[in-house]
Formats: sequence, C-alpha cells, structure tokens
Amino acid sequence: MSVISRDVLIAGGGMVGAALALSLARGGLAVALVEMHPPAPFAPDSEHDLRVSAINRASQRLFRTLGVWEGVRAMRVSPYQAMEVWDAGGSGCIRFEARELGEPDLGHIVENRVVQRALWDALEAEPGVICFCPDAVTHLDISACEARVTLESGARITTSLVVGADGARSRIREMAGIDLDSRRYGQQALVATVRTALPHQETAWQRFLPTGPLAFLPLSDGRCSVVWSADDERAEQLRDLDDVAFREALAEGLDHRLGAVVESSQRAAFPLRGSQARHYVRPRLALVGDAAHTIHPLAGQGVNLGFQDARTLAGVLLHGGAGDPGELRLLRRYERARRGDNVIMMRAMELFRYGFGSALPPLALGRNLGLMLADRAGPLKRILARRALGLDSPDLPYPPG
Repeated sequence: MSVISRDVLIAGGGMVGAALALSLARGGLAVALVEMHPPAPFAPDSEHDLRVSAINRASQRLFRTLGVWEGVRAMRVSPYQAMEVWDAGGSGCIRFEARELGEPDLGHIVENRVVQRALWDALEAEPGVICFCPDAVTHLDISACEARVTLESGARITTSLVVGADGARSRIREMAGIDLDSRRYGQQALVATVRTALPHQETAWQRFLPTGPLAFLPLSDGRCSVVWSADDERAEQLRDLDDVAFREALAEGLDHRLGAVVESSQRAAFPLRGSQARHYVRPRLALVGDAAHTIHPLAGQGVNLGFQDARTLAGVLLHGGAGDPGELRLLRRYERARRGDNVIMMRAMELFRYGFGSALPPLALGRNLGLMLADRAGPLKRILARRALGLDSPDLPYPPG
C-alpha cells in the first residue's frame, strides 16, 4: 500500500476533531481525519439523544464561520432565553435573561450527534479532507522532520502534525507518552430526557443539592434533558429506582419548579473526573478537547472549551506565519493561549462543586449570600453572563466558510 502525505492528521472525528478538520481544510491545508465510529444519518422523528451540549455564542460563531450552523438548525436545536440557578440549602438564587444582555437567546441545547452530523456533512463535501472511517491509529512514529502513522486498515500516512482529538482516553496522548493529571470527583452524571407537568419556559434550571447539582435543560419539543451530577452512592440509588420513583425524585430534586415529572426516558450514568494533560503539545503533536482536558459538567462548558481549542489551534496554524504546522514554537503559541483558560475553568468548576456540596453553616451562608448579591449586582452579573456565554471571546481570523 502506498504512503499518503497530508499536512495534518487528526485522530478523532467527534465534534471538536471534525470542527478542527473543517477549519484547517477551509484554510488550505490537506487534512486526514481518522475516526472509528461514523455519525449516523439524522432522522427528524428520532428520539432525542441522551448526550446534549449547551452551545454558547462563541461556538455558534465558529459554526457560522464554517457554514454549518444552518445545517445544525435544520436538524434540531433548542434555544433558551433564561437560566436560573439556586441553592437547596438556602434562599440564594440568580437568574440570567437574554433580554438583559440584549441577546436573542442565551445559547442552544443541541444533541452531540446533531453537531457531529452537521460537521461531517460539510467534511464529506470538502476536497481538502480525506476521511479514514471506520479506522484507528495503531502506530505513531515522530521524527524531527515528520510523523509517520499506521492505521488499523493498513493505510500509512506521513504528516507534519498529528492532532489527538480522540477523547478523554486518548490513544494519541498515550502513544506520545504525555502524562495526565486526573482526579475522580466521586460523582456520576445521570442523564435522561423527561416531560414535566409545567412548561420549561425556555429556561435552563439548575439546583445545587448537597449530593450534587441537578439541571433541567429545555428541549424544543417541550421536554427537558436532565443532567444530575450526584455523588456515587446517590447516583447508584437513582440509577436503580423504578421509573415512578425516579420521576418523583427528579421533581423533588428540582423543588417542583416544573411540577411533576410525567414521562422519563431510559437513563445512563457516566463517572466524572477532572483532568489536564501535562503538555498540550510536543514536536509534531497537539492535543485538543477532552484529550487535553476534562472538567465537571455543572456549567456545561466542556465542549465549548474544546471548540475554543479547535479555533485557536486553527488560527495559529493558518495565520502563525510558519510554513511547518508541526513546528514546536508554533504549537506552543496554541498551548499558551489555551492551557491557562482551561485550568482556570476546571478549578472554578471544582470550587463551585465543593462549595455548594458542603453542609457547613458558614459555607452555606456565604454561597447563598453570594448568589443573592451577584443577582442584584448588575455589572458583575453581566460580566458573569457574558463570560459563560462566550460573548467576549476574541474573534480569530478564519477563511470564509
């Protein structure tokens, strides 16, 4: 089998890897994308997927630039107009509304498979991308001048840069010998789709319980996607409840804000951990998304951080002024731009998780007072909202979508 030469090889064609591949190809680079599981075709009458993401404005801008946002909208999106967060251990509450920010919405709840499918539809029409799917990287050899990759199919590829976008258990990270600083949070994210007696009002609802935060995210058909990040023992109890008892627990957990939970789908649980790769880059290698970092999902920022990785790395490679995409000095610009923000976000989510999970009276008093003061402090509240929504993220140059 002949050897194929590409400028960049991306291992992992999920949401972040696909967005990066499309960005680089639109900028004129020759890209190889390797993915084991191709996204399935979308059927409008299909059941909502259990895995959803809160897509913020910065990610939405990236999708518009790449010309895929309309494709996402044509499948299924759920804009939300407000977000309300409160503490089960007191009266503290904060509410954000789009109209207060002069925005049409606060973001969109989108199924992960919808985002991936829209990106792959664009990739399949992009001449600068060769997709190897289903396939996987089995061997990686990096030298000073190039990286040589062998795939499970037997295909051999030489490239200037290998990007690991292959998730939290990244094989590329392991092959490169990059260590991971990781900590288990002792919690699991229990996910399901539910219908409530009262309308969700296009509002994302989140209540901080002693065992972990419970979020009801509005869907376009009137239902809600539920993410309950509960301590392991509580998560296992919830997982094993019958449907009636599970619905009662959900309604009680949300303090009956949306009335009774009248329908619930199958449920799934995922262990939660925070992690940071010791290095995001090596000569001729870079990590993006969950391969580089994972955070607690309580603010729904994980995938948005991954998209920021993709847009930053693409901006550096396309407009960094170097002809070699694998040059370490160039890649370090990406690492410096992203690592600090990602670590800050991870630590902030951990602080929220531990602070709101504590029953100590001083902490309970402090967090409730903090929520009330933040809700009444207009400028601070606006800064928090704009930061969470990605409204103040700097635009990076991209070729037209």
